[in-house]
Amino acid sequence: MPSDSTRIVPLGGLGEVGKNMTVIEAEDGLVVIDSGLAFPRDEHLGVDLVLPDFSYLRERNDKIRGIILTHGHEDHVGGLPYVLREVKVPRIYGTRFTLALVHSKLDEHGLLRETEFVEIAPGDERVAVGPFGVQFVRVAHSIPDAAAVLLDTPGGRILHTGDYKIDHTPVDGFRTDVERLAELGSQGIDLLLGDSTNAERPGFTPSERIVGEAFRKIIPSQPGRVLLASFASNVHRVKQAIDVGIDTGRYVCIVGRSMRKNVNIARSLGYVSIPDDRLVKPHQLSNLAPEETMILCTGSQGEPLSALTRIAYSNLPHISVEPGDTVIISAKPVPGNELRVHDTINGLTKAGATVLHQETTAVHVSGHGNAEELRMMLSLVSPRCVMPVHGEHRMLTAHARLARDSGVDPDNIVVAENGTIVELNDDGISVVGRAEAGVTLVDGLGVGDVRDVALRDRRHLSEHGVLIVVATIVVDEARELGPPEVITRGLSELEPLVAEARSQAHETLQRCLGDGVTELKLLQEHLHDDLGKFIADRIGRRPMILPVVLEV
Repeated sequence: MPSDSTRIVPLGGLGEVGKNMTVIEAEDGLVVIDSGLAFPRDEHLGVDLVLPDFSYLRERNDKIRGIILTHGHEDHVGGLPYVLREVKVPRIYGTRFTLALVHSKLDEHGLLRETEFVEIAPGDERVAVGPFGVQFVRVAHSIPDAAAVLLDTPGGRILHTGDYKIDHTPVDGFRTDVERLAELGSQGIDLLLGDSTNAERPGFTPSERIVGEAFRKIIPSQPGRVLLASFASNVHRVKQAIDVGIDTGRYVCIVGRSMRKNVNIARSLGYVSIPDDRLVKPHQLSNLAPEETMILCTGSQGEPLSALTRIAYSNLPHISVEPGDTVIISAKPVPGNELRVHDTINGLTKAGATVLHQETTAVHVSGHGNAEELRMMLSLVSPRCVMPVHGEHRMLTAHARLARDSGVDPDNIVVAENGTIVELNDDGISVVGRAEAGVTLVDGLGVGDVRDVALRDRRHLSEHGVLIVVATIVVDEARELGPPEVITRGLSELEPLVAEARSQAHETLQRCLGDGVTELKLLQEHLHDDLGKFIADRIGRRPMILPVVLEV
């Protein structure tokens, strides 16, 4: 790599929503911006989490100077415990609240000693990280202390926006610092890495205060208990709900491990205020009238083990819903979670609760800027080059169109994919190669153990079922000890054919033994092929067939 160039290598977050991770690399070192995760899609059967492929970092372990975090959402910090097990990260840089969340997360994983935390305040503070100069610019998002990252690099000045919107009335009073962005634009930005999540949506994203106003209209008029489900990290949303609840004389109960942890961190840092005498535990709810209580819980995405889902199916101690209660789901379903959210809503309504959600009431607004806010960012920063990040391909393309319409030279706009190696220098921006950038799947305690073949087998089992045939043979006498046993799972239509399948297995064994075939693996292959053909001919299905041959 030339000494006057910088490489940008996205390992996650492009062509998808989630697992954001971008490498900024120079000759003398590299930094990583964010280390996120994504939740599994329907095809990821049995998978718990999806992470970026860390092989690019493993191969350059000696060059890593640190990880820089834009904010504390899971799609930006959730991968940290896993990447720290793979590579040596000397320091993690972030704002106050972001580092507090990360400190708690790494403590749970026993990884606090693996790295050092360095707090950077948004503003003029500049920190040297290897060959880079790093500054933070405050931006408004749906979590406190979100920041854009300004990097002075050998190849030019890079501004990574992180997730942001131009909210003129933020809950915590900290607006996106447009004055600082304009100042940076006048100084010169060589490359903008811009959030593209809402690039297709026209206009401006409504202020977070819109949700607070909706809470003030909804909560006081409810006759029974109020339950509110939100992302645990959306502290602004949680704060507004708590403020309304306390102002209307309700006691507040916080349910869900991540919700309790984040609220405790927010209280300790002064972002949320709850009088101790207004905070109650779940077992104390029975001593209070329903109209005196408000419950904040996790589960806005219909997660199977979350508090709200368990409440919907009457599976959470001390908490249930009944007619007169109101449930507010203050979040938008992440793509792929819609059915689970609908199932949760149906369970709650069957129990008699009134459920309010974004499709019926203004109880949610996005934390990402719409098209006009992206135009404003482009106008403020006036970048020489643009590379859209954070979004599906259609979102990246929409952002690229906005950049072109704003006057950026089309030759200086790159719509990349995960693994695209982009080089920045005085001549502009160009694609110079590709890096390995697949996915790492977390399945229980296993990280990266699930391969494509395992997922293929799981899909096959889910679609076609499984048939197990167990046979015992006397090798010396080349005969069966008894009739084969056939066991099926996920093949209800095969039940009437089990006797025929058993006869087919018996015929196969008799033929093979009669021909002198007694090798167990050969017998298993014949059973597999003959039973597979028999079932396909009879019912048009191809279950996974597992033949087991025992010898005595």
